[in-house]
Amino acid sequence: MERAQRNIYLKMRTLEEARRIWEEKVASCRSPVEIVPSLDALHRVTAEPVIARLSVPHYHGAAMDGIAVKAGSTFGASDVNPIRLLRGKTAFPVDTGDPLPPETDAVIMIEYVEGVGEDELEIRSSAFPWQHVRKVGEDIVAGELLLPVNHKLRPADLGVLLAAGVLHVSVHAAPKVWIQPTGTELISAHRAAEAAPGEIIEFNGTVLSALVKECGGEPILRDIIPDDYDSIKGTLEEAAASPVDVILVNAGSSAGSEDYTASIIGELGEVFVHGVTMMPGKPTILGMIGGKPVVGVPGYPVSAILAFDQFVTPLLHGLQGLANPSRPHVEAQLGRKTPSRLGLEEFVRVILGRVQGELIAMPLQRGAGVLTSLTRADGMIRIPQDLEGMDAGERVRVRLLRPEEQLDHTLIMIGSHDNTLDVLANALKERDSRVHLSSSNVGSLGGLMAVRRGQTHLAGSHLLDTETGEYNFSYVERYLKGIPLRLVQLAYRQQGFLLQPGNPRNIRGIADLVRRDVTFINRQGGSGTRILLDYTLAQAGMSADAVSGYDQEEFTHMAVAVSVLSGRADAGMAIYSSARALGLDFIPVAEERYDLVIPESSWDDPKIRLLLDIIGSESFRGTVTGLGGYDVRASGTVMGLWDGEHWSHTAGRNAG
Repeated sequence: MERAQRNIYLKMRTLEEARRIWEEKVASCRSPVEIVPSLDALHRVTAEPVIARLSVPHYHGAAMDGIAVKAGSTFGASDVNPIRLLRGKTAFPVDTGDPLPPETDAVIMIEYVEGVGEDELEIRSSAFPWQHVRKVGEDIVAGELLLPVNHKLRPADLGVLLAAGVLHVSVHAAPKVWIQPTGTELISAHRAAEAAPGEIIEFNGTVLSALVKECGGEPILRDIIPDDYDSIKGTLEEAAASPVDVILVNAGSSAGSEDYTASIIGELGEVFVHGVTMMPGKPTILGMIGGKPVVGVPGYPVSAILAFDQFVTPLLHGLQGLANPSRPHVEAQLGRKTPSRLGLEEFVRVILGRVQGELIAMPLQRGAGVLTSLTRADGMIRIPQDLEGMDAGERVRVRLLRPEEQLDHTLIMIGSHDNTLDVLANALKERDSRVHLSSSNVGSLGGLMAVRRGQTHLAGSHLLDTETGEYNFSYVERYLKGIPLRLVQLAYRQQGFLLQPGNPRNIRGIADLVRRDVTFINRQGGSGTRILLDYTLAQAGMSADAVSGYDQEEFTHMAVAVSVLSGRADAGMAIYSSARALGLDFIPVAEERYDLVIPESSWDDPKIRLLLDIIGSESFRGTVTGLGGYDVRASGTVMGLWDGEHWSHTAGRNAG
């Protein structure tokens, strides 16, 4: 029988409190022990000490090609007093690895042996006992400890096991993890093409399964069940009775009227923690049913991944007798002011790159549902719960999500969004797989400010001077005095109004934006698109206050396009390629020039040189033209040199 009741976070725990409670409760949990062939034991963890069955080597063997001799029979040999030995009696030819003949204890390298006759050999230096001989047990002695308990087996360890005659090894079984997606609104991925409004493709289960595998576990991904009391309770009872080691319930962990997980865990077992002061990840549940750890994993994807990282990763390692793996960290300078909520420890995803010798951390879009903030992130910073945020330029400790050596190959671009940036990022990877373009969409003006602070390799800008009709020059003069740089044209592009397919509102131009039945979606303040819109409104004698939705902002052209396509807005201003990508109608407003602002300090960077080479290539120009709404007639041209005080215009010269 379904029970509708609202859960509440009776006692929120700090992250440190929750981890301490969890560690204490699961400290004695271990996965079962099993015996596996040594051949198949890679990355398994030993459950008991491993003792050598054989010595290695188990016989005295030649370590060189040559002759085996009794060392005493060679004493006194020299250039003036060579000694002759009889083949098969006092000298025995051997190859590397051959067992030593009886009564011999040394090997003379073949290079130091001269043949005298068919049966006689001559040497001119003496041998010492056990010269060039691998003695019994030189590497391993039978009965000695080969590997300790709780040791993760590496490739070389497998060789040691086999060499010492250990053909089977006792290991902790891979923890079996029951992964249960819940949600009436969820559909499986194979039905993605038929998803209706309100239906969500279930992918958290796949993500959690992959995370389990990374921790050495065996995921058991179950079919989706609905958000009702009986379904969740029945599933938890089945999971608790099964041979799994850990139970993960995805979604249903919050405090809504249809979130039953916490109350059912409490009914069948015990809830240790419900609610952690971390963001994302606050609704996490930690409990136990029948001696099996149960984690209620939040439904939002970033929350799910962070909850797994903080609580499930250490659990799965502990089940195998391993310590929680340490994470590499670096110190960096925060690229921009990052506010945070008091009382919640926040995990902020950042891109990282080395600019003028300084490692810069630039925050990405936040939110528990923004999965791409993790796919794009190079690292993560934690803002303590007693802070309201961190200031630009502040030193921060960053947990790395990719190898540190890759950071020197990261090219940071901050500023205006453009669809060609994806083309550039892919082309850079094709040319050099090490190079990674990390872009942060903060608007053209935000990009110039990043250049001024020395926090980016380059910026993207399309700032219109409404008095001259020129792009970018006057803004560089105003904001970047004293900073030598070059303006390089990326492309001309069409800006205009994006409309729903078929233009159901019959919008014909700027004047229609003030109609009461038309809702607009805007770009953020400081963006070139916002400046162009304001200029267009002013030319038409219209007030921004009269535009419904003027204060509703998005940070990219594609986000504006999605807002129009979804019906959130009737119109928005963006580039033509975004309209074409989503099949929207388009009313041209202006052709604008999008430039790259490249400081002289970055100009000779090999990553910049590679980028400019790509921009000047025919393949890049062809791909960009195919996007629609672009003119690449001058792509790669240096539009001007700025020495920090004056311009030297050089339009017409290629940047390369």
